[in-house]
Amino acid sequence: QVQFVESGGGLVQPGGSLRLSCAASGFTFSNYAMSWYRQGPGKERELVARIDNIAFSTIYAESVKGRFTISRDNAKNTVYLQMNSLKPEDTAVYYCRGLNTWGQGTLVTVSS
Repeated sequence: QVQFVESGGGLVQPGGSLRLSCAASGFTFSNYAMSWYRQGPGKERELVARIDNIAFSTIYAESVKGRFTISRDNAKNTVYLQMNSLKPEDTAVYYCRGLNTWGQGTLVTVSS
C-alpha cells in the first residue's frame, strides 16, 4: 500500500536549519507530484511546498519563499524539504503528501 515515512524533525534555534526527508513506497513515485504540509499549534494544516513529477517545477507558501526548498530524488523514492533561517512560527508537525495519502508527520520545534 502507499506509505510515507518522514524523518529529520527536531528542536532547532531560530535562524537554524533542518532537512526533512520523506521516503515513499507502494507506488511509482516518479509518476506523481509530492507536497509538504504543516500544522502548527492551534492552526489549520497548510500547504508549504509542492514539486511536480515532470519538470520538477515547484510552488511555495509565501511565508516560506526564499527560506525553504523542496526537492526530490526519484531514484531513492524520496522527497526533501530543506528549511533555512527557521523562525519560531515555523514550529509545526510537517507532513508529506502524495497520491491523496498523508505521512505520519515529523515535529519541528524552533525555539531558543
